[in-house]
Amino acid sequence: MGLGWFALLLFPLLGITPDGLTFQTTWNVLKPVALAAVGIVGLVSLSHLPAAAGLRRAADSARAGAATAVSRVPTFVWITLLLAGLAAYPQLVGRYGVDVAVNVLVYVCLGLGLNVVVGLCGLLDLGYIAFYGVGAYTYAILATQFGVSFWICLPIAAVLAAVAGACIGYPTLRMRGDYLAIVTLGFGEIIRIIINNWMSLTNGPNGIISIPPPGFYTVVFDGGISLEHVLLRKLDQMYYVVLVLAVGTVIAVRHLNFSRIGRAWEAIREDETAAELMGVNTFRFKLLAYAMGATFGGLAGAFFAARMKSVAPNSFSFIESALVLAMVVLGGLGSIPGIVLGALALIALPEVFREFEQYRMLVFGGAMAVMMLVRPQGLIPAMRMGKRGEDEA
Repeated sequence: MGLGWFALLLFPLLGITPDGLTFQTTWNVLKPVALAAVGIVGLVSLSHLPAAAGLRRAADSARAGAATAVSRVPTFVWITLLLAGLAAYPQLVGRYGVDVAVNVLVYVCLGLGLNVVVGLCGLLDLGYIAFYGVGAYTYAILATQFGVSFWICLPIAAVLAAVAGACIGYPTLRMRGDYLAIVTLGFGEIIRIIINNWMSLTNGPNGIISIPPPGFYTVVFDGGISLEHVLLRKLDQMYYVVLVLAVGTVIAVRHLNFSRIGRAWEAIREDETAAELMGVNTFRFKLLAYAMGATFGGLAGAFFAARMKSVAPNSFSFIESALVLAMVVLGGLGSIPGIVLGALALIALPEVFREFEQYRMLVFGGAMAVMMLVRPQGLIPAMRMGKRGEDEA
């Protein structure tokens, strides 16, 4: 109905030209909207037919059979095949495909870091991108002004981002819900404004340029044995660096999820009062969640600065925080595969449909809205350990 009204209202407006009304041009513009409306009406009609129930049962049976077949293969085999495919990816696609993959892996690191705060501990953080900026500017300043190597800056960026996360999280630990979201949003903007105005350190709105890429030492046999420092300037080389960071982030977040710390975070997320009564130190674990989530954001930020070779404050705006949060919610709170899929959906799919130009974001936004209505728990919901009373009712 909404699409129908949208097409009806815009049909005469888009046809107005200095020469009069041109309805043929208007129809060409609104054709995708009309087709989408017809498709939705058809799907709704089909869902009410008696045959739809049989189709759904057949689909469920096929899905169960496929899941059984997949479960018979050992997990390490799937992991080995996945890693082999990721390693061979730059050799199978062009530069554009590698560039999109690098962006996806960066946002996978960001999404998994925010998942620690939002998905595991249940703390709504709208200023998460500030830690991304702390990591990026840490590497940019240390590399350009002091000549520190990328590999040494990585742990430094992670530690400084964790300190920033603890400083931001400390005043918010007694807040919940909307109040927590507003305060974290404010702290995120404070860090961005500091970066934008601290001219002597960050160069203000002009940003920092000429940031060196990562490098490594190789043995050279030229008139003797010596070490030569080689910079990773090619995009496919940067792809393997961020791939290692993303895989390490996945492993770290998974171990945190299934550790005693992860159980404490889940208890706080489900019912903070009950968790505190059961002996969980909610203050300490919530502060730890902020710090651990910020750590992964700092690592991603350091790589971002090395890859772009320049940083500026406008790269760390609120819309980036909203995008990362959308990945976490769309993929599934607390679900590592879901967040990876959410990053693919929000970063890669708009690039796939780039040829549709102005229609791609309209269709993409509509698909996200439908997704949240049809499957609000996310694309791949996190598997709950154990059952609750209401699950068995």
